[in-house]
Amino acid sequence: MYERLDLAVDRLELLRTYAYGLCMGTADALPGVSGGTVALLLGFYGRLIAAVTALTPGRIITVLSGYHPDRRTNAREALLELDLQFLVPLGVGMVTAVVLIADIVSSLASTHPLPMFGFFTGLIAASAVTLGRSLEFASRTHVAAAIVGAGLALLVAADLVALPGSGPLVIVVAGALAVSAMILPGVSGSLILILLGQYVFLSSELSAFVGAIGDVVLDGGSTAAAVGPGTTVVLFVVGGVVGLVTIARVVRAALERRRNLTLVFLVSLIAGSVPAPLHNIGAAHPWTAETIALTVAWAAFGAVALFALEYLVGGFDPE
Repeated sequence: MYERLDLAVDRLELLRTYAYGLCMGTADALPGVSGGTVALLLGFYGRLIAAVTALTPGRIITVLSGYHPDRRTNAREALLELDLQFLVPLGVGMVTAVVLIADIVSSLASTHPLPMFGFFTGLIAASAVTLGRSLEFASRTHVAAAIVGAGLALLVAADLVALPGSGPLVIVVAGALAVSAMILPGVSGSLILILLGQYVFLSSELSAFVGAIGDVVLDGGSTAAAVGPGTTVVLFVVGGVVGLVTIARVVRAALERRRNLTLVFLVSLIAGSVPAPLHNIGAAHPWTAETIALTVAWAAFGAVALFALEYLVGGFDPE
């Protein structure tokens, strides 16, 4: 009886963690809302950071060496330290949400780019406002950090600083930056991808890969269609793993040592990213009075949606 009860509790915990992943993945797939902020609001941010920082090359090697009888005890201990019973369902939930939203994004990007990117512009602008309210500009250093963060984002958004195309190295770099941003409160992984000009491309590649795999499984189709987008997905994942064990740690260390200064830089980076989605609108529509009016209207809708979400959850905190 007690074993059945424990099993039911474990299943409930797995389902709850999977739901957390759905919420976090949905947030990270939409620019302006951070998966890290969702983790804070739902109360599992500390466990998330502990689990991610436990992902070290040494522990992974120890787990993989568990096939040897003499090393199995150490492998079990390392496996427990990795907290996979939490990370796996959380990751599956995040992937589920990102896949679903990627399909919607790739469809809307080709059919309704103005409403989608106008809405994203409002989300980003409103998130910069909500997160910036709690910041203090206590010194010239803080002002300088704000100028550098906003200026860097504006340069990238204006295509004055850009990654060269969508080659393998670019995809790995984008994955490293986006996935590391996923666990940082205030910064959305999709915002980084929009800033780098990779959001629509990677969303369409993920959608194409999932569609090709579905055709193979359900209709016995050819695997050839999955090779191209599958390669892109693998490169992105490789970059994401690199980002988790490097960039995310660097930013977390900066937050621990110079919290307010680091937050000023991150939120300023968000503020400078506000114009980034407008390039996608300009590529699809000439900038007429009607286009500008519709963009402003959709941006206002996005801002209201984020402010409403902030009110419902009791406020966002960039920490």
